[in-house]
Amino acid sequence: MSGIRRFLDRIEPQFHQGGRFEKYYALYEMVDTFLYSPPDTTHTAPHVRDGVDLKRMMSYVVVALIPCILWSWFNSGHQANLALAELGILREDWRGGLLAALGIGFNPNSWFANTVHGFLLFLPIYLTTLIVGGLWEVLFATVRNHEVNEGFLVTSMLFTLTLPPDMPLWMVALGISFGVVIGKEAFGGTGKNFLNPALTGRAFLYFAYPAEISGDLAWVAVDGFSHATPLGLGETGGMAAITESLSWTQAFFGMMPGSLGETSTLAILLGALFLLYTRIASWRIMAGVVAGVVVTSLLFNFVARDANPMMAMPFWWHFVLGGLSFGLVFMATDPVSASMTNAGRWVFGILIGFMTVLIRSINPAFPEGIMLAILFANLFAPLIDYVVIQMNIRRRERRHVSA
Repeated sequence: MSGIRRFLDRIEPQFHQGGRFEKYYALYEMVDTFLYSPPDTTHTAPHVRDGVDLKRMMSYVVVALIPCILWSWFNSGHQANLALAELGILREDWRGGLLAALGIGFNPNSWFANTVHGFLLFLPIYLTTLIVGGLWEVLFATVRNHEVNEGFLVTSMLFTLTLPPDMPLWMVALGISFGVVIGKEAFGGTGKNFLNPALTGRAFLYFAYPAEISGDLAWVAVDGFSHATPLGLGETGGMAAITESLSWTQAFFGMMPGSLGETSTLAILLGALFLLYTRIASWRIMAGVVAGVVVTSLLFNFVARDANPMMAMPFWWHFVLGGLSFGLVFMATDPVSASMTNAGRWVFGILIGFMTVLIRSINPAFPEGIMLAILFANLFAPLIDYVVIQMNIRRRERRHVSA
């Protein structure tokens, strides 16, 4: 029993298990069990054969996201300060007034000024996501009479990190509402959804408001400043346009415009190593995505590189541009919406890698690809597992008959 639960039990008997205020205080328990595991562990879906409790699993994912969050603060502030310096202006909103009042300024060469500026860009988006999505979680928990679990804490962070730094807050609220309600709660909540809720909300925003979440104006949080993402440059000018403005090393470290948490492959790799070490994420899914990207890229490079500028992109560039690495590590490995069988995880990952490169190369209107690829693979994950299980059953039947 957590420390907060014991305290509530002393001051109010109604907070006991089953009490009418129990579900609301599950939000407070998330803080208490971030570092300490409760005695009860999860033994049902999505952890059919694992005794690791859901709270500890989600806590590990939060820890793995810390490098991406910290880099999002620095890079989004750095890109904004660079734009302000290029335009020769200062911010006139509340962020600009606060930075000026604190004497921090807008120096793009100061890591502290960049980080604080980026934090002020990140905070409203995350708070909107957390508050609006949390209200939906509490509402459904109240109706269904169950506790609010820690799954939304991870969803809120993932959703925030996939958004541009200047996303209008009303769109943020609308996107997370769609992701939580339609992507998860409509199917019964955590463990029963077949789509990743963060990606579902992000996809909804892309198709509902493409002008605000794509294009040259979306990626740097300065009004009137236009800067295309590297994938956008590659779609029109090929690799020559990308390498003219960006080196592979810069792309690997994340010194470029983009979504809040998807730019730095290095920060994402740090999170991947932690998830693999703690065995939270499936290495088979990650390896499958890598294999799918490498093989498909090499195939396009060999047979059709002159047909489309993106078909000539080497696989090592695919991994450092856009949201491929972020989706590979944090989205594709979602234990609820991904394949459950070991063989199925390979197929699931390869399908994502293949679809990502295919969408990036073939679809001129959508130079990204990883988001749609993961959602597409989520739809086929149950079928993949069914085929794998049926093949295993038939193999055992043949072995039994031959014996």
